[in-house]
Amino acid sequence: MQRGRGPALVAGGAPGEPGTAPQFAGRPGAAAPAPAPSARPEPLRTEFNFSLPRGYLDDDGVTHRDGTMRLATARDELLPLYDERVQENAAFTTVVLLGRVITRLGTLPAVNAGIVENMFASDVAFLQDFYRRINAEGHTRAAVTCPECSHRFTIDLAGGRLGES
Repeated sequence: MQRGRGPALVAGGAPGEPGTAPQFAGRPGAAAPAPAPSARPEPLRTEFNFSLPRGYLDDDGVTHRDGTMRLATARDELLPLYDERVQENAAFTTVVLLGRVITRLGTLPAVNAGIVENMFASDVAFLQDFYRRINAEGHTRAAVTCPECSHRFTIDLAGGRLGES
């Protein structure tokens, strides 16, 4: 008996006998397990939709709430370190990083650090949490507790607005 290895395959019949099914050594008559069905893995999700709690108010007075954030790359996380604004104030890293990974916000033609810099603090905090969830945890769900009845449940931050299905 071999130790430290998985079961070895042996021929089920006489050597050289065609059509004999392999058997697992140590288990006479046991056939090799059937290969797993070739299920196609889900494609990697790289973009996530979100709705800002307050919304970005542009110069024309239009509020932009719905947007899309993509997964960050190593480059996205490294490039802000070379930005002069970040070198002067490390807190600006978040603004530059979010400006790179937000691909859409309402009807704005482009999103950049200047847009993020002028967002409400509650929206930036939401986006920071959203970024962490999709990049570190791989999902957009959050555990919450009802302030009135203390019931705990899970919400999807990328889902629709409250009351929508």
